[in-house]
Amino acid sequence: MQFDFNSKTAIVTGAASGIGAAIARDLARFGAKVVLADLDDAGMDKVASDIEKNGGVAFKCKTDTSIAADVEKLVAFAVAQTGGLHLLVNNAGIGGPAEPVGEYPIDGWHKVIDVNLNGVFYGMRYGLPEMVKADGSAIVNMASILGSVGFATAGAYVAAKHAVVGLTKATALEYAKSGVRVNAVGPGFIATPLLENNLDEAMLGAIVGMHPIDRLGTAEEVSALTCFLLSDQASFITGSYHLVDGGFTAQ
Repeated sequence: MQFDFNSKTAIVTGAASGIGAAIARDLARFGAKVVLADLDDAGMDKVASDIEKNGGVAFKCKTDTSIAADVEKLVAFAVAQTGGLHLLVNNAGIGGPAEPVGEYPIDGWHKVIDVNLNGVFYGMRYGLPEMVKADGSAIVNMASILGSVGFATAGAYVAAKHAVVGLTKATALEYAKSGVRVNAVGPGFIATPLLENNLDEAMLGAIVGMHPIDRLGTAEEVSALTCFLLSDQASFITGSYHLVDGGFTAQ
């Protein structure tokens, strides 16, 4: 499927690797000027180089999405560099400690909520005032399958992702008449370095087996859905939550 993002500026957070990198590359391939936001300088350099080698336009802005002032500066940077903001992908996220709620580290809880929920809020809080000025603006917030189901020892992550889905719906209602569409995407377990480098072979096999399609998803599959939701082809879709999970939540 082809999309037309020419003349549009996109911010992608968590853009240095995995899902964020795939989305950034695809948005640039379809014509958007892409602002990469991450804490990983080397990763952003690689993604920006890939985009530029293929004729795209990329800017880098080192950003900690858990800090409101950093996200405010990110939006200002995007507008200063390109003249506006049309597309926003709030993708940055972390997994956090794997502990039951009664033993969950307090600092771990706050860190997961700060990145996975507050970071999404900050992106919209500072992005939306610019996006309402633009024509055909859209936001995708990266939730998870765990935005609709539970998962033992991941209480903070599950809570944050459920909240992202709710925040997406509320924001979509608030900005529907202003021409900004807001949707959430819920990936299943995706084959990214973050997942594959932190699990042994047995655990990885067990996670694969949780998906009826019997494999992990790919970052490119998540990007394809995200790009569709950002595109004018999805002009009647807002306030909804779209799964790309190999049947995980159908069970």
